[in-house]
Amino acid sequence: MTTSTGPEPLLTVRDLGMTFPAPRQGMRRTAGIKAVDGVSFDVRPGETLGLVGESGCGKSTTGRMLVRLLDPTAGQVDFQGNDITRLSQRALRPLRSKMQIIFQDPFASLNPRQPVRQIISAPLRAQGLAAGEIGREVRELIQLVGLAPEHLDRYPHQFSGGQAQRIGIARALATRPALVVADEPVSALDVSIQAQIVGLMERLQRELGVAYVFIAHDLAVVKHLSHRVAVMYLGRIVEIGEKAEVYANPAHPYTKALLSAVPLPDPAAERARERIVLLGDPPSPANPPSGCTFHPRCPKAQEICRSEPPLLTIAGPGQRQVACHFPES
Repeated sequence: MTTSTGPEPLLTVRDLGMTFPAPRQGMRRTAGIKAVDGVSFDVRPGETLGLVGESGCGKSTTGRMLVRLLDPTAGQVDFQGNDITRLSQRALRPLRSKMQIIFQDPFASLNPRQPVRQIISAPLRAQGLAAGEIGREVRELIQLVGLAPEHLDRYPHQFSGGQAQRIGIARALATRPALVVADEPVSALDVSIQAQIVGLMERLQRELGVAYVFIAHDLAVVKHLSHRVAVMYLGRIVEIGEKAEVYANPAHPYTKALLSAVPLPDPAAERARERIVLLGDPPSPANPPSGCTFHPRCPKAQEICRSEPPLLTIAGPGQRQVACHFPES
């Protein structure tokens, strides 16, 4: 577990786990599938934690558990001093306005039968605001995300992908949350539109003081928005620390491989650097390797890696932590 210096955490996650039931094989019941296994981190007010890794590593499952769209099978999530994993849905409702989520596909998350005005106002109606106050808030929100009031009477299919994601952001911010989980919010957008949405989220964070858990598989995108970065592999965090340190000196072989795939703007530097190609595909969480789950693809793996899972421990200066038997110095 890595903590950052500063005020008390807004969100504290301890040993979070999610095991999905495995499909039956004939008459035999098989073991469950561990999508998330012992994840721990914290997020402070106004901070962005980038959560990165390949597809299927458990990032989105983790994000959904943070806002109780999925109920964890293990661990604890404390939000503003409340263990939300133990709360009933009724007890959780007052906290819903303070934690929101932005989904990857804006068109799939917006009701195609409702105009934008109704979509953005839904969270406000759920909180019991008066009609006049809702109208003012909705007009302010649509302008806050860079759209015009006349857009309020249009339907989702009348917008581009970037505009639709702005509507999703406006809906997430409607209740002025303290925490927003952004589940790959730019992965379905063109590169130029990605930069606009990331810039918008940066501005909104400065203006509103909202904290983000920003989920992505693209380390280049995460670098622009995050204060700290957590790298996940097969349901576990393998490295977590301050952004500058992780990017400048990755300690885990998996982090190093991911960073080597990020294009550099300098053509000469791009040609000269070492590109690390990982062998094979990530193992299935239904049948994970023994020991360190990364060892079948790791260029540094030794015998201990095949038998003993490494613990997440402090490596080097600061609070950066790495789960590796042989981390980079």
